[in-house]
Amino acid sequence: MRVVDLIEQKRDGKEIAASDIKEFVDAVVRKEVPEYQTAAFLMAVYFKGMLPEELVAYTKAMLYSGDTLSLKSLSGKYKVDKHSTGGVGDKVSLTLAPMVAACGPVIPMISGRGLGHTGGTLDKLESVPGFRVDLSESEIEAGIEKAGYVITGQTGSLVPADKIFYALRDVTGTVPSIPLIAASIMSKKLSVGLNGLVLDVKVGSGAFMKTQPAAVELADTMIGIGRAMDCDVRACITSMDQPLGVAVGNANEFIEAVEMLKGNAPKDYAHICYTLGTEMLAMAKKISNDDARAELDNAIRSGRALEQLRRNIAAQGGDPRAVDDYSLLKIAENTVDVRAPRDGYVSAFNCEQVGKAGCILGAGRAVAGAPVDHSVGLEVLHKIGDKVKAGDKLFTVYYKDEKKCEEACRMLLDAISLSDSSPSPNELVRDIRR
Repeated sequence: MRVVDLIEQKRDGKEIAASDIKEFVDAVVRKEVPEYQTAAFLMAVYFKGMLPEELVAYTKAMLYSGDTLSLKSLSGKYKVDKHSTGGVGDKVSLTLAPMVAACGPVIPMISGRGLGHTGGTLDKLESVPGFRVDLSESEIEAGIEKAGYVITGQTGSLVPADKIFYALRDVTGTVPSIPLIAASIMSKKLSVGLNGLVLDVKVGSGAFMKTQPAAVELADTMIGIGRAMDCDVRACITSMDQPLGVAVGNANEFIEAVEMLKGNAPKDYAHICYTLGTEMLAMAKKISNDDARAELDNAIRSGRALEQLRRNIAAQGGDPRAVDDYSLLKIAENTVDVRAPRDGYVSAFNCEQVGKAGCILGAGRAVAGAPVDHSVGLEVLHKIGDKVKAGDKLFTVYYKDEKKCEEACRMLLDAISLSDSSPSPNELVRDIRR
């Protein structure tokens, strides 16, 4: 195989043989392909797409480009996971994993860090003193034995091809390609030998998928990959036209996640947790959605889900007292309120802008690998449809740097729209694809 021939095939919209795709991916990982040729292939895919057979072959080649986790001690147990395509205030994994694990299935969750306007699950967990997200395979198995689930980062040997392709996509304008997004997500998720996966595909101003058709296409593409690779995949299309819950940041999002397990949570956040959790549990235990919902509710009411969280924190080296004593977490002491300039109804958010305001404060990062400040963040005090009066609080900002705070406050004020008439309600769950 000559790489230039493969590029030309894709450029001209011709089908590439699975064996050639595997040979190409392996050669990229061995650093035998110049970056300019790899980038040319990605650009050809961006414009021409991939046939289902090509996409499955590409995903498999990525998946097996390095190690996969055998997790032998978990054989015979149903392994289920959840993945979100990213949003603002999306701390769902922190609540969902202990909820579902408390009902029986095991959850080996490989998660990521925040980049750009979206938050990262690992960053939020690292708000807890001592919490480790760099677990080895044996530590993952031990953690699941102790707590029913782990949430950890991708090990260096898992799916190395994805690291190479993603870095090039980021600098070549090919990130928004649905086949490339789908293969990247699915190769990482399937590396732990999942039996089932529930996708939370975000759509709206704070999501990477801005339109419903694009979100559905991404969801259906990943479901198709799962079917071809013997993994049951379902997808919930959910709104990211406004931040999820109240908290946006790291430590403050961890607190909101814990409060959900204590029975206290904003309605939109609870709704998403129950929707995704119901799909995960119904899939894993082969029960009805009503029975799954009842089991999840009991796990919270009985305190089992909260205890599951405590065990997980201890298993991953963290201080489980943080679940009951929030003073162990660092929260910025300086606060300022962003207030409504006039009477009106909250009619829309530029949700991406809200996320970027959090990044300005230090809660997120503009480039991969940059540190985050777990103590800073903000609270979103109103939702679409709420009526406010001039001077009412719209946001509360927790900050350390005054200049950054001033910039973030300007961004937040620009990110919220007020109208004279009541808007249509924001539909939170747009579709469920199976």
